[in-house]
Amino acid sequence: MKQYCLIFLFGFIVPLSLFAQSHRFDPPWNTPPNSALNFTIPGVDNVPDLYGDINNPQLVVFFAGNQYMCIDDLLAAFKTAYPQYQRIFAETLPPGILAQQIQGGSITIGNMRITLQADVYTAGKSRMMQMLPIMRDTTTYAFNKLAIMVAKGNPKHIHDLQDLGKPGIRVSMPNPAWEGIGRRIEEAYLKAGGDALKKTIMLQKVKNGSTYLTQIHHRQTPMRIMYQESDAGPVWYSEALYQQTIGHPIEMITLPAQQNIQAVYMAALLKNAPHPQAAKDFMQFLNSPSAKAIYKKYGFTTN
Repeated sequence: MKQYCLIFLFGFIVPLSLFAQSHRFDPPWNTPPNSALNFTIPGVDNVPDLYGDINNPQLVVFFAGNQYMCIDDLLAAFKTAYPQYQRIFAETLPPGILAQQIQGGSITIGNMRITLQADVYTAGKSRMMQMLPIMRDTTTYAFNKLAIMVAKGNPKHIHDLQDLGKPGIRVSMPNPAWEGIGRRIEEAYLKAGGDALKKTIMLQKVKNGSTYLTQIHHRQTPMRIMYQESDAGPVWYSEALYQQTIGHPIEMITLPAQQNIQAVYMAALLKNAPHPQAAKDFMQFLNSPSAKAIYKKYGFTTN
């Protein structure tokens, strides 16, 4: 006699196998920290962009979200190099959201309010320039470029940025209001097809619903493509590479150099850092051979 595991969700009895299938690509995609109890429930209680020890951390780092794939290896290597720091809390939300959190002093996600102050903030160069008044020191540590993420097999036969402007192609696009990559992608649209391509994707297709502006691009774009809600999304090269590396049904369309851009990743030690020595040590670590090797492993460049 077959046995079925059932869960009660929103007033309905649902077979657990069906629930798992409907959320088979949901994050977290990394390995969560060890704990006495793991109660991550895909689609219900799942906070993939908050990492580590939120209680009494010895270091707090706000990473631009597109670095999420590096965090496990990066923090493990830092703890090995600096064993005096074992309680670390990190966030990988969009850089504009992190900037608002720093300036406002808090963020609420669901029913959880976080008031921790960051010691180190990382983002692209343009965002960093806006944050200079609250920084004590900065360093450049990695670089990236753009690619297009599509479903495995490339069923819509997308080959370049100009294809994203075609009718019927559903685009997942980061909102330039708080995603630094959004404005860099707009620069690439101008290179590939001029103002007409940019307006088609960012105005006309937003208006008709075939361009979807994300709230948290590094999570939503791969999920929207894997769940067949979008056909393609311009992303950082490292994001598409990571999805392929972990075996998700994703392919990457590379872009020619003349249509691409370079992202410059910078870290800043904040003036009001609660743990200034830990912040200094982490800033130094980001330019160490071990940290550079981790970034290279995940598709970034470091020189």
